[in-house]
Amino acid sequence: MTAPRVLVVMGVTGTGKTTLAELLAARLHWRLQEGDALHPPENVAKMSGGTPLTDADRWPWLDRIAAWIAARLDAGEGGIVTCSALKRAYRERLAAGRAGVRFVFLHGSRDLLAARLAARRGHFMPPSLLASQLATLEPPGADEAGVIAVDVAAPPEALAAQVIAALDAETASGAG
Repeated sequence: MTAPRVLVVMGVTGTGKTTLAELLAARLHWRLQEGDALHPPENVAKMSGGTPLTDADRWPWLDRIAAWIAARLDAGEGGIVTCSALKRAYRERLAAGRAGVRFVFLHGSRDLLAARLAARRGHFMPPSLLASQLATLEPPGADEAGVIAVDVAAPPEALAAQVIAALDAETASGAG
């Protein structure tokens, strides 16, 4: 039997975290948690006003997400959560040394992301915060285990297939 895994679908604003997470949750039949829903109201207000979050703003939010991840794994269940996870320290806090945590790193060109944000409606994160997120982003390094990197230029269905193939390969190799 494969040990439970939780996927953290990560990347800057506009990469399509929610879209991909919804596809993966439907295909894998895993519980989905939208990370943005775990932000304290103060964070949402800050971002809505165009003010980037600080590390101090993010730690309580990351701790809420980490608790959700721990609860899934402790229950022996798979899960998917969206979270920007921009810095290595954030990813380390989310994983908390748990072997079942995998990061799906969504990345794309600045132009593509800006175009997506310009077309997006009804989200509290304004397009003006893309630059601060890109400046804060520490892409996962080759030494970070459990990362599946996908370029968001491909259609969401193709990205979901790529992630599932990577998970299947991990399971087949005995690493999952």
